Amino acid sequence: MTAVPEKVVNEDGDKQRLYRIGELSKLAGVSPRTIDYYTSIGLIEPASRSAKNYRLYGDETLLRLERIEQLKRQKYSLEEIKHLLDSWSAVTPEEQVSKKLTDLQLHLEQLEREVKELEPVIRKMKPRQVNRLLTRLMPQTAACIEALMFLSNKGPFM
Repeated sequence: MTAVPEKVVNEDGDKQRLYRIGELSKLAGVSPRTIDYYTSIGLIEPASRSAKNYRLYGDETLLRLERIEQLKRQKYSLEEIKHLLDSWSAVTPEEQVSKKLTDLQLHLEQLEREVKELEPVIRKMKPRQVNRLLTRLMPQTAACIEALMFLSNKGPFM
């Protein structure tokens, strides 16, 4: 018989499922010892405790564990992951989106400058040479270059 997750009402009035360590470890695909360790170093925190003093973790912790595993696959250390997650938690979603959009805008402007530098060179190339270059690029990269060239000639779409 499998245990049914407990449910509590959070601050927003929503019901949230709570999992004991064993349940959470199975769902997240990590060992219970890993969850204990992550809790001890502050990467995750229990949402509450049961009447029998078991640590209970919510769905948000499950998502956080997935993020941790993704970052580990990208070769981040646990210390770096903790710093990243703490900085993401300290910022409101609106601030995050605004900062990300600003970063993307700056990156797009840099790419547009680089495309403008390449345009005269590309125009002097024979069509066969351009095609040969484009076939070496990943399809997404070629599409981005075409879009940037279009935007630099036509202006922003907004």
